[in-house]
Amino acid sequence: MEPFGEEAQAKLKAAKVLVVGIGGLGSVASLYLTAAGFGTVGIMDDDTVAVHNLQRQILYREDEVGLSKAQRAEETLHRLNSNVKLITYNHRLTPENAAEIISGYDLVLDCTDNYAARYLINDTCVKLGKPFIYGTIGDTKGQLAVFNYLPPAANYRTLYPNQAALESQGNRNKGVMGVLPAVIASLQVNEAVKIITGVGTPLKDTLFTIDLLTNDTMKFHLPVK
Repeated sequence: MEPFGEEAQAKLKAAKVLVVGIGGLGSVASLYLTAAGFGTVGIMDDDTVAVHNLQRQILYREDEVGLSKAQRAEETLHRLNSNVKLITYNHRLTPENAAEIISGYDLVLDCTDNYAARYLINDTCVKLGKPFIYGTIGDTKGQLAVFNYLPPAANYRTLYPNQAALESQGNRNKGVMGVLPAVIASLQVNEAVKIITGVGTPLKDTLFTIDLLTNDTMKFHLPVK
């Protein structure tokens, strides 16, 4: 029996995945989720297209600058695969709406760029028993992990337990290598495929890191309490 076939594809068609943040990571992730045939893809972002982001936010074009990311993403993704149900959220995930929105999905892809959003995704997924796939990028380095999958499981607070200390650091990124989001987001979608279909071994309780300048990769086991 082949590891991935019609049964696995049917599982993807029945799956519901939420992408929070449709910037560098979310652009690539939403494209591959849609191309892969996930049945329902939620896309959430309250920002607009900006010209200085186009070197990594490949879902958008110059003539879309100033327009809603979520709305432009929905149109582009529908043209890619009209069989996928797209649900657009042209606003942020907040403590007031997080539980209601996330409860309607099988898993979440964290494609955000700020700590507050990551902790909110984490805490809501832990509360609801939903797995989420963490991805982050900065300069030439990226990180990836599967959190809250098959509890007991590690989560974002396992990696960064002190929220106040982390948020006080602010965003120190001086820029992002253009291809870096594509690498991490592709791996995020790969983890989503594995989780939904049961094919392969998800990156559970493990932090994966990569530096594109050296192509060095590392894995760190995260403790499960």
